[in-house]
Amino acid sequence: MANIQKRFNGKWRARYRDLDGKEHARHFDRKIDAQRWIDEVTASLVTGQYVDPRSAKKPFKEYAEEWRGIQPHRPSTAKAVAQHLRCYVYPAWEKRALGAIKPGDVQSWVTGLTTTHGLAASTSRTVFNTVNAVFRAAVRDRMIPHNPCAEAKLPSVPRRKIVPLAVEQVRTLSEEIPARYKGLVLLGAATGLRPGELFGLQLRHVDLLHATVSVEQQIQQTAKHGVYVCPPKTARSHRTVPLPRIAVDAMKAHLRDSPADGPQSWIFTAPQGGPVVYTHFMDGSWRPACAKAGIPKGTGPHALRHHYASLLIKHGESVKTVSERLGHTNAAMTLNIHTHLWPDSEERTRAAVDKAYADQSVDAQPQVDEAA
Repeated sequence: MANIQKRFNGKWRARYRDLDGKEHARHFDRKIDAQRWIDEVTASLVTGQYVDPRSAKKPFKEYAEEWRGIQPHRPSTAKAVAQHLRCYVYPAWEKRALGAIKPGDVQSWVTGLTTTHGLAASTSRTVFNTVNAVFRAAVRDRMIPHNPCAEAKLPSVPRRKIVPLAVEQVRTLSEEIPARYKGLVLLGAATGLRPGELFGLQLRHVDLLHATVSVEQQIQQTAKHGVYVCPPKTARSHRTVPLPRIAVDAMKAHLRDSPADGPQSWIFTAPQGGPVVYTHFMDGSWRPACAKAGIPKGTGPHALRHHYASLLIKHGESVKTVSERLGHTNAAMTLNIHTHLWPDSEERTRAAVDKAYADQSVDAQPQVDEAA
């Protein structure tokens, strides 16, 4: 129910009741402006786009914390989100009302992530994605009418070409790393599994008779060096990967030296028992082994995954196959990361065009009338 009345002071008061029966009113100098406002509110109520003016006054931090508390984030994601908000967002907008943060404010904040905080372009984008998710949720919850992040310009991320490890580097690394993880290195290089997927393997996932490994779970690290067993990264990450002979042999040797008690036993374990904890593995085993093997500093276990992809590409596997083996969401993602590894086709391109025109020139030659 809405109405417009002229007040004793000559102004026009427009009133309406929201979906909860709460009355709202505004005063205008002109009746036409009051009617326009009532029409807009009525339309939003009818279409389900109505936003209670009181909602937009909620402080950003208060809403963001409510949003964060109900998200089904995995521990690593939850930790990253909390850090993004605490370090880069709340200092700027902690007490600002949701509706008071405008697109210009967002753009200025995004630019400051690189100019003031010195974040890399990729990190700035990740932090922005967290804020964008909060504002998208606020729009869905009818807290604000529009997302101020919608048209923000983000810093461009320079594309870096991945230089995969050579076979000899992987062999050397597998010899330098503690014996309990030699099989992990060779299996990672021969299957392209993510580090968390390798850590999450149990005996039931490895079928040496049919030479396959099934990716059904992964392990992520939680606070205070705990571990969390969870599903693979995406739906496409659930997959069965063929085991080459080197992987089968490595698994047989590993299981001979570290026998598993049953199907639920972890294939790879920490020195003190239980599943592998990422930071302990990196500090105690991976980084020292890389240093001994002469592998560049900063190289992580993900390098084994890139090595595997490079081998498939080098031996002529299609983008579709490489994408499926790696468990990527789609082939476009595979190309975005590994396109520079596919063989250069400049000469084939030139030859294809030259052949086409050469064939046409032959066809265009005049026919000789043998009877003439």
